[in-house]
Amino acid sequence: MGVALPRSTELVVALLAVLKAGAAYVPLDPDYPADRLAYMLDDAAPSAILTVTSVTEDIPDRGAPRLLLDDPATRAALAEQPPENLTDDDRRTPLGPEHPAYVIYTSGSTGRPKGVVVRQSGLLNTARAAIAAADITPDSRVLQFASPSFDVASMEVWMSLLSGACLVMAPAADLLPGDGLVTVLKRHGVTHAGIPPVVLAALPDDALPEGMTLSVGGEVCAPALVEQWSAGRRMINQYGPTETTVCATMSGPLSGAVTPPIGRPIAGTRVFVLDGALRPVPPGVPGEMYITGAGLARGYLNRPALTAERFVAS
Repeated sequence: MGVALPRSTELVVALLAVLKAGAAYVPLDPDYPADRLAYMLDDAAPSAILTVTSVTEDIPDRGAPRLLLDDPATRAALAEQPPENLTDDDRRTPLGPEHPAYVIYTSGSTGRPKGVVVRQSGLLNTARAAIAAADITPDSRVLQFASPSFDVASMEVWMSLLSGACLVMAPAADLLPGDGLVTVLKRHGVTHAGIPPVVLAALPDDALPEGMTLSVGGEVCAPALVEQWSAGRRMINQYGPTETTVCATMSGPLSGAVTPPIGRPIAGTRVFVLDGALRPVPPGVPGEMYITGAGLARGYLNRPALTAERFVAS
């Protein structure tokens, strides 16, 4: 099910609704370039697209029917539905932990983008690990910073909902480096945020609230940025490819002018460094990282050969 909605309450409700129905969602950021969206739609071939009038024209027409959530007829039909949660009796098949939760597309920096099929169990495992590592509670206020089509957004949403925390959402324009982002952080009392190093480098010195938990990842964070932004805050480095449901390892709290380590495996995850014959290498010997555990995705959508090549038996 394609979900093409701006950052809003409706976006979160739609994601939750798709999962409760037993389907998997494909997040489609309306701000993405049209050719990128067209590729994702052609490759994923969603059965339908949930969207609203204000952005539907930004989504290329590739044949999938659209359900406009702000259409009066849609609102009337939804109002007639019972308020109780769905059960397996309402779904086409019983919902299990191995079922797909969403399909997220890689950046395509090493070739054409690949649709990664993430499991329900992987999403739950990553959310639980993030909640524990960042000490997220019902009193926390978590910023939803990442693009909906970027896998980090899923962790931001689900670790908030599953912990009872408040998810702080704002228009994309208000999250650009500068006064808009600073205002959002302070006005809403954000306690937890994942902000990429490239954005941190563009922020004024007083941009982030003291005492907050700051997560970085996606690129190397320079020691000078760690020294600047870890002072008075809990700063954590996260690492993990999309194929391991957002995050596979987390560091402890960082301080001083250090190059952040990738940390240790999160709960339910194991990490190995192996040679070309898939044998463990001694400490200090270069090798390739292999990751296994609850967060491992099902594979690449519509690409069985590549899945067999990359997802090897443990």
